[in-house]
Amino acid sequence: MSTPASYFHDQYAGASDPWHLAERWYDRRKYLLTTAALPCRRYARAFEPGCSVGVLSQMLAQRCDSLLSTDRIAAAVEATRRRTAGLEHVHVQQMTVPQQWPQSTFDLVVLSEILYYFDTGARDRILRQSAQSLDDGGHLVTVHWNHPVAEHSCTGRDIAKQLDTMTDLKALARYDDPDFTLTVHVRGPASHTPMSPARAEGLA
Repeated sequence: MSTPASYFHDQYAGASDPWHLAERWYDRRKYLLTTAALPCRRYARAFEPGCSVGVLSQMLAQRCDSLLSTDRIAAAVEATRRRTAGLEHVHVQQMTVPQQWPQSTFDLVVLSEILYYFDTGARDRILRQSAQSLDDGGHLVTVHWNHPVAEHSCTGRDIAKQLDTMTDLKALARYDDPDFTLTVHVRGPASHTPMSPARAEGLA
């Protein structure tokens, strides 16, 4: 069973940043590694569901022409709007995935600390919708905690294994930390050889 909305409502009712995402070096380091792992210098259209209070959103905005950040909780949406105020290319909406999903296509989808709140069926649906939303050559980035938590249905390593079974995605990079696993996949046919940043600049 996926984590109920009441869990998140309760978290935000007690604190404006319930997971202290703007304070801890752990999270700052993780976000820096996430943005450093993005293969392209810049993306035209990016989608970030489960944006929470918008700390990663603010960093992704520096690499995107257009960024859609969403969360199911109104308090999180408002926090992200405040954090990204003045960034006209950042659009923040209240949205509950996977039931609600944008109609647009993207060249980047970032799933950060969100998938372990869903059961296997919903998690599979989100990954399939993410892949289908990507343009050919677009990137799917996932970052998830690896330690056991009562509210979590899986770990970052479990998610990486699930991604490896998806035929329309090809693994491009993976970083395994004692605390989290970060993956980068590219959308394209199995015969397609992804272009690395070095190849894109004629270095390899």
